[in-house]
Amino acid sequence: MGSSQIVTAKYVIRANFEIEGVVEKPDVIGAVFGQTEGLFGPELDLRELQKSGRIGRIEIKLQSKQDKTSGAITIPTSLDRVSTAILAASLESINRVGPCNSKVTLEKVEDIRDARRKTIIDRAKVILQQWNIETLPSTEEIFREVSETLRTAKIEKYGPEELSAGPDIEDSKEIIVVEGRADVLNLLRCGILNVIALEGAKIPETIIKLSKEKEVTAFLDGDRGGDLIQKELMQVTNTKYITRAPPRLEVEQLGCKEITKALSEKTPLDQAKPRRVRRKTLLPKKIVAVAKELEGSLEAVLLDKEMERKERMPVSDLAEKLPEIENVDTVVFDGVITQRLVDAASKNKIKYLVAARISDTVKPPLNVHLITFSDI
Repeated sequence: MGSSQIVTAKYVIRANFEIEGVVEKPDVIGAVFGQTEGLFGPELDLRELQKSGRIGRIEIKLQSKQDKTSGAITIPTSLDRVSTAILAASLESINRVGPCNSKVTLEKVEDIRDARRKTIIDRAKVILQQWNIETLPSTEEIFREVSETLRTAKIEKYGPEELSAGPDIEDSKEIIVVEGRADVLNLLRCGILNVIALEGAKIPETIIKLSKEKEVTAFLDGDRGGDLIQKELMQVTNTKYITRAPPRLEVEQLGCKEITKALSEKTPLDQAKPRRVRRKTLLPKKIVAVAKELEGSLEAVLLDKEMERKERMPVSDLAEKLPEIENVDTVVFDGVITQRLVDAASKNKIKYLVAARISDTVKPPLNVHLITFSDI
């Protein structure tokens, strides 16, 4: 069987034979060709198939012992499955080899492509393993790469006020001003390094100075606090552009795609109008119930984190007594949120101030949510 035939063959017919007498290989091959000739026409004639390369060289292995000969027949073929099956069955019709009676039994038809596939798969495993070993970075390289990322994203302090900032403020011609440290961290996470925080309601002198030296884009939260900061930026800085988080969202809550989209949609600050967001705020049912209960009462109710009532008092006493009461999470009152109340709530780590309305002079706190009855 030639090497080219081994390569092109798809199947191998393997059969065993037993002969009552002593014969040689040419006798067996002659019987194979002679006794299958003409059974199914020229399309399945072994000699024609061999001439056209559809079957390979027929291999015979035999041994003689005690006046009997036994052995095996191997025929490689590139025929289709049906033709191969017919050819395999025809071997079992051979009943004589030379002058001797014989019996041929099909052992199996082997799909040699299975063996080739297994060889290829085994080799592919070896290649993949070597590839991984050669290309997989070492532990030291991984640590170095991750450490470099952390170094790049490390938050810094900038200016006399030690404002939270990215590492590129000094070298960038354009900078982004956000409200708080968490906003800076979020932009750093997205690879934006020329960012600095206001960190308070009052605009720091560092920001005022930077706005005269660099092109400043303000990126503010989409709430009332962002509105108030926008007004102040227009009054005391040379901020050129502004963009906002979506209504009721903060910059620190945005994903990288949302941040990129917002920055691409920035507008000149002198053309932007503060937006008053009046979308409803989802609050616990107990807060909503207390707010409805207090409308028109001029009274206040203080709630803890479990939304249990701690105290009820006239609104006129609230500013004086609020700093003295501990473990308050929410204050609901039928009155106006003033700067004095905001400062007291911020100091006592109160999360919500819910009231009839908010004074226009209030500067936005960083840790207190200001909500009106109409927002609920």
